Amino acid sequence: MRYQPLGSSQLQVSALCLGTMTFGEQNTEAEAHAQLDLAYERGINFIDVAEMYPVPARAETQGLSERYLGTWLARQARDKLIIATKVAGPGRGLQWLRSPLRCDGPQIQQAVEASLARLRTDYIDLYQLHWPARSVPLFGASQYEPADERHHPSLHEQLAALGRLVEQGKVRYVGLSNETPWGVCQFIKLAEQHGLPRVASVQNAFSLVNRSFEQGLAEVCHREHVGLLAYSALAFGHLSGKYLDDPQAAGRITRFPAFGQRYGKEQLPPAVAAYVALAREHGLKPAQMALAWAQHRWYVSSTIIGATQLGQLAENLDSTELVLPQAVLDGIEAIHRRYPNPAP
Repeated sequence: MRYQPLGSSQLQVSALCLGTMTFGEQNTEAEAHAQLDLAYERGINFIDVAEMYPVPARAETQGLSERYLGTWLARQARDKLIIATKVAGPGRGLQWLRSPLRCDGPQIQQAVEASLARLRTDYIDLYQLHWPARSVPLFGASQYEPADERHHPSLHEQLAALGRLVEQGKVRYVGLSNETPWGVCQFIKLAEQHGLPRVASVQNAFSLVNRSFEQGLAEVCHREHVGLLAYSALAFGHLSGKYLDDPQAAGRITRFPAFGQRYGKEQLPPAVAAYVALAREHGLKPAQMALAWAQHRWYVSSTIIGATQLGQLAENLDSTELVLPQAVLDGIEAIHRRYPNPAP
């Protein structure tokens, strides 16, 4: 397992990060602990969760992912692990979290206290804003519309609240998620102007079928020393090839048909088929090819993986040992030129 710095922080994170959004919905507590044990044994020191998990979000299960991680974390050497979690923003329901949900200063403080209790820890290594409180195109939407703008707490208020958490010792570093180039730049400017914490990372969707990060955020993050935490690197399982082999294969797409808007676009299947064919032509497992490619992009600090079965997780972990030959890399670029970003 490789380890590398997360942005400008002092955190050395594993090249793969274990995602936990299935814990409490698709996975029991015992299954969650088995995944955590295997990931840790294989060198993962970085675990990502969120207050709203598991997904799809429901009032009945909210917080279970953090609780399951917390019961496992209670018997680990805390200083050997890097724990990241997130505070939910407005605009997507979730009124069972806080009502009305605003993600302002008081709500950020309330959220972190609840997460600390569920995680059974005194501090969080990386605390992230799960998505912008302002109106931006998210989760499959691609066009910004000023008319959709809603009242929201200012970025300064949010960053100041995160700064207080750092001062209190409850959070070590702060990050963003599902953010735009403008948003990252504004948070950095505010940190410099007001002596507030500088964002260490941005967690955005990134995969062979969604390379939109490269169009603006890559330059921003390079110049401002912000690390990318790439999520959905297998495009909800599509890049494993399992839905090509069996459209009704067990997985999040078939279990929750309304979930994952960006993966329902008609441009996706031919692109996925091309990537899967390329992998198999070179004797590679499609999922491992997709993960190995993401891990070795120069702007990726860590690639988040998630699984429901230990066998899937073990296969994903094996991707760290895979170095893609130049013929495969050339093939990936050729497919990308033919099918650019079919699932942004």
